[in-house]
Amino acid sequence: MTHASAFPTTRPRLIATDLDGTLLRDDKSVSDRTVEALAAAEEAGIEVFFVTGRPARWMDVVADHVHGHGLAICANGAAVVDLHRGRRIVRVRDLSHSTALAVVKELRTVAPEVHFAVERTGGIHYEPLYPQFHLDPGAVIASVEELLSDDSEHADQPVLKLLAHHRELAPDDFLHLARDAAGHHAEFTRSSPSALLEISGPGVSKASTLALCCERRGVTPEEVVAFGDMPNDLEMLTWAGASFAMANAHPAVLAATTHRTATNEDDGVAAVIERLLSLPAGA
Repeated sequence: MTHASAFPTTRPRLIATDLDGTLLRDDKSVSDRTVEALAAAEEAGIEVFFVTGRPARWMDVVADHVHGHGLAICANGAAVVDLHRGRRIVRVRDLSHSTALAVVKELRTVAPEVHFAVERTGGIHYEPLYPQFHLDPGAVIASVEELLSDDSEHADQPVLKLLAHHRELAPDDFLHLARDAAGHHAEFTRSSPSALLEISGPGVSKASTLALCCERRGVTPEEVVAFGDMPNDLEMLTWAGASFAMANAHPAVLAATTHRTATNEDDGVAAVIERLLSLPAGA
């Protein structure tokens, strides 16, 4: 259900925005208009947090546009990254090996054709049949049980996310099936157009990590404006005092948010920031 709410009457203290499908255009670029809007927000004293499912190593596209604080929330809340310090991870909210293996067991039972990847702080590793969208140097190809073994080559690197892909199921059907089967173990979400699930530790989401960052700054949810387009944004959008769904957003996001803006191709985030900057500062 869409919540009826007026446009904010004062400037927020913090803007939280997703990247892919939201701030970034489809070619993964940041438009000139968006760059100018982000800089203007910084000049006006509004902090901007990039809050994304991306890992730290994929943040080069926006590294030059995170201003004073230098921080981004990556891997759906599993990592806080300092982009001013070479994408150094400064906080980890990991998924334990035992929890990840419990999820694997449950998903193999209800969706036998599932294939997994393991996203660690140092990179991603794959099962042989997992579709490798980015094959990072040094990636290990092995069964997920081997990848999550305490004897694995990268066992000392915390697990940020477990990724599960199914070639036949519809994306939302796979998400619902997985949550029903293993939602008591971990957090399940999705941001891809394919049946690719992103699985985080219990209680870990974009919203919960953003809330921790805001608490340290004395920023309340009512002082936050958030933008997003996919199910992995839902908790953040409903937590923030005001939320904007992109016109290209998933139906669940359109149903849950307080406001709409233009598509990512039409600089929807920048358009709202420009309007927010015309408002008086809060008390």
